[in-house]
Amino acid sequence: MRKQNSEFKTAFTSEADKSLINTDSFGFVELDKYACYVIADGIDDHVDAVGAKLAVDTIISTFIEAPSIRKHTLHRCMAAANRALLQANSKMKLKASVTIVVTDYVKLRYAQAGNTRLRLYRDGFLKLKSQDNSLSMDLVEAQKLEPDQLVQHEERHNLYCYLGQEKDFGPYVSKKLKLSNSDALALYTRGIWEHVDEGELADVFGDATDDPQPTVDAVEDLLLSRQPQDLEQYTFVAIFFNKVYIDPNGKRKIKKIIMIAIPILLMFVIVTVILLVLWNNRQKDIAAMEQSFYDTVEYIQADNYPRAKEECQKALDLADNVGNKEVQQDASNYMKLIESVIAGDDKLDSESYTEALRDYRNAQTRSRYADNLGMDYIQDRLDQTASYMEVYDMLSLGDTLALNLQYEEAEEQYLAAKALAGKIYFDQGRTDAMAALEKLYADQKANLEQKEEDAQKATEDQAAAAGVLSEGDAAFAKGDYEGAQAFYTTALQKYTELEDQAQIDALSVKLDACAKKLAQQEELETEAEAYMRQGENAYNEKNYVQAKKYYLLAKDVYASMENDAKVAEVTRRLELVEMGISEEEKAAQEAEEKAAQESENTTIPNETTPPAAVG
Repeated sequence: MRKQNSEFKTAFTSEADKSLINTDSFGFVELDKYACYVIADGIDDHVDAVGAKLAVDTIISTFIEAPSIRKHTLHRCMAAANRALLQANSKMKLKASVTIVVTDYVKLRYAQAGNTRLRLYRDGFLKLKSQDNSLSMDLVEAQKLEPDQLVQHEERHNLYCYLGQEKDFGPYVSKKLKLSNSDALALYTRGIWEHVDEGELADVFGDATDDPQPTVDAVEDLLLSRQPQDLEQYTFVAIFFNKVYIDPNGKRKIKKIIMIAIPILLMFVIVTVILLVLWNNRQKDIAAMEQSFYDTVEYIQADNYPRAKEECQKALDLADNVGNKEVQQDASNYMKLIESVIAGDDKLDSESYTEALRDYRNAQTRSRYADNLGMDYIQDRLDQTASYMEVYDMLSLGDTLALNLQYEEAEEQYLAAKALAGKIYFDQGRTDAMAALEKLYADQKANLEQKEEDAQKATEDQAAAAGVLSEGDAAFAKGDYEGAQAFYTTALQKYTELEDQAQIDALSVKLDACAKKLAQQEELETEAEAYMRQGENAYNEKNYVQAKKYYLLAKDVYASMENDAKVAEVTRRLELVEMGISEEEKAAQEAEEKAAQESENTTIPNETTPPAAVG
């Protein structure tokens, strides 16, 4: 009577991969008191593709032999399927992932080995979910891997429990779960969950009616619309528990149980009161948890994320107290979304636009696991952040152009940034653009003034350099080559600072001429000094005629050098020589006169001496 007084509807789709081999399988049987649903995904059996089907057939036949919802029954079905795959006559070892669901039309229990998946939805919310027997799922439970990264993780098919396992085969068997009218169950293989995420499935079941076929079609359309290149075979099953069986003898059974339990309850009245208080407190926590959870959703929809975070934290704490895993999971997803949005808002307020953009994109991803809440707000913030970044990109480009003295191009960038900031009501960006324009105009004015000042200074420096050059030319003309060299060197320094290459080249020629003249003067100086030494030596030896000759030669050299001081010095020495010559001539004359006088005295006869006889 259970099956006839309940309404369970099943729909499914199962398609092969591109090689037209379907290694998935699904089967079910609905008996009068119990029903069994089995989905299997073959592993490495593309040669004959019989592993999944053999597992499903074995489990259903084993269940029919002794139908029950007890854990032992599911363990027995799993063990039989595992033996069948190990003992199968196949070209290669058969392996499969499998999920079994059994129900007595009031409650359900499931068993799992591998990574086929089960999801139970109630009132649009996820009520129950299976956990893959994979290394990736262990990493998720150890909080070393984010749940949303599981579908692409390289170890997602590295299973530690599966059908066809020779040793340590230990499938998971769940507790009983009481069903409610309008509950919906989904069973699916990796071809679905690798390309359709949890949030999308929740959306599809949230829009479901009492017919499972449209839901199956919607999921398949969602999968095929992605056109994944690596799509393998896939199977998706939807079971709608539209009406759950109600036992007509339930009230009588309850009454009988109560009459039997009264003496016991009286004996434990104190314990009962304590438990009742605890239960009441738990109910209050559950009510508060649910209220905080709904308030979280409302605050997110109202874009009030700080309050949403407060309520979500309350819901998480209360869910932890009452052990509600479903609310814990949902609230955890909401909290990640809220924290990402708040982080983005904080970065946006602090003008860290690149980090804000990263946080908002993360929030956009998180929203898919939180019923797509806040998507409009997040998109608005993404657009706003991108516009803010565009304003500052223009300002940055303008700054670069201004540094390169491209003032007109910089002004265009600043004006464009100002216009965009005004358009998006970005007050800070508009203020920064106006400040940049004011600085640009001030820099332009200062640059113009600096150019005028530089031009004036250049004119003055040119005049000063020309004056020094003129003095050098005058000194050169006078034969003052050392003075000319000093003036030319000073002028060369000034023209070098002025970067006047023509004058630099001309001064180099003039300095070379000075150097040559100075070298010539040095040779003449050496020659004149030699004459002076020879004249001095001759003078000291009182050879005045020879001294005069050397001094006259030295005077001629100094005269050719236009060295008036030396000419005057030689003239003075010549005067001394002339005096020496005069003294010599005077002494010689006196000597001659003396000699003559002596001669006269010798030749005149003595008056007393008689004249000689004339012969």
